[in-house]
Amino acid sequence: MADIRNTVKRFLGEEEIEKIEPFGEGHINRTYFVETAGGKKYIMQMINNSVFKDVEGLMNNICRVTGFIEEKHPGETKTLNFIPADDGKYYVIDEDGHYFRMYVFIDNAHTYQVADSTDLLEKLGDAFGDFQNMLLDFDASKLVEVIPDFHNTVKRYEAFEKALEENLSGRADTAAEEIAFVKARKDICGTYVDRIASGELPLRVTHNDTKMNNVLFYDGSNEAACVIDLDTIMPGVVHYDVGDAIRFGTATAPEDEQDLSKLHFDINLYEAFIKGFLGQCGKTLSKAELDLIPFSGIMLTFECGMRFLTDYLNGDTYFRTAYAEHNLVRTRTQFKLVYEMEQQLPEMKKILEKYI
Repeated sequence: MADIRNTVKRFLGEEEIEKIEPFGEGHINRTYFVETAGGKKYIMQMINNSVFKDVEGLMNNICRVTGFIEEKHPGETKTLNFIPADDGKYYVIDEDGHYFRMYVFIDNAHTYQVADSTDLLEKLGDAFGDFQNMLLDFDASKLVEVIPDFHNTVKRYEAFEKALEENLSGRADTAAEEIAFVKARKDICGTYVDRIASGELPLRVTHNDTKMNNVLFYDGSNEAACVIDLDTIMPGVVHYDVGDAIRFGTATAPEDEQDLSKLHFDINLYEAFIKGFLGQCGKTLSKAELDLIPFSGIMLTFECGMRFLTDYLNGDTYFRTAYAEHNLVRTRTQFKLVYEMEQQLPEMKKILEKYI
């Protein structure tokens, strides 16, 4: 691999480098902590351009959004601050063809890997609600789709049908119940896609990976500093972010838990997130957007489960697996959550009304 210090110098010039070391637990990008002799701290990441093929488009998205937030909140730690390289671009290609970027390290802050309390779920909702608020008047059409059709559930269903028909893994007979579960819900796949096309739901800036570990919290106070991991910023609908946070944050067990008796949809955690999210941006959302928020958890969880099942039928070509049935186990956890959310949808609607 090329000398990483040469890459650092492309961003920091002649500043003396005291330390470069691996950092964090990310699975997509390789991350390094950089500290100068003068005590300045940075994060440098090698961008996975096999996942994100349009690195220039990705970095343009990120810099437009972070620059917009910084202009609104100068001097505040409301967003990441990216460092331009020596050629003025916000990424560097090293001699091995690897892509790198750098941003200022935010000190005295931390992330959580899981949300295990209503207080943390409310703070997660607050952070992503604030993110929506700050970008309310940003023209989302200026952003490129770094992963085209990422939440186009109609196309996800078509991919499932193709995988079922081809059955490349020969496993279809081991997933009959899960296949039937998907087919029974074909009609919901267009819920958001159709309303985007008709103009009923406006395009907004969406983060698309609203997990707990994508928010930085200040040490001591546990108040949100800013949203991080901005690679999947794209135009979308607010339900993508709400639904993914509900999918991840309200489950009582991990997405690959084999003992389904341990896994449930926790409506108290759902309420905590909705309280935080709508407390920040509820007044800026349209009635059409608000009406479809309770369903967003069902939709995004169903979509995720369908993607796991599609990959299982294709022979595990997309998601990393640890054993042969891993994707089928993930499918089952997501579909159990979908079922429990469907049963509690009336209560979820009541919670929404409570916080509008």
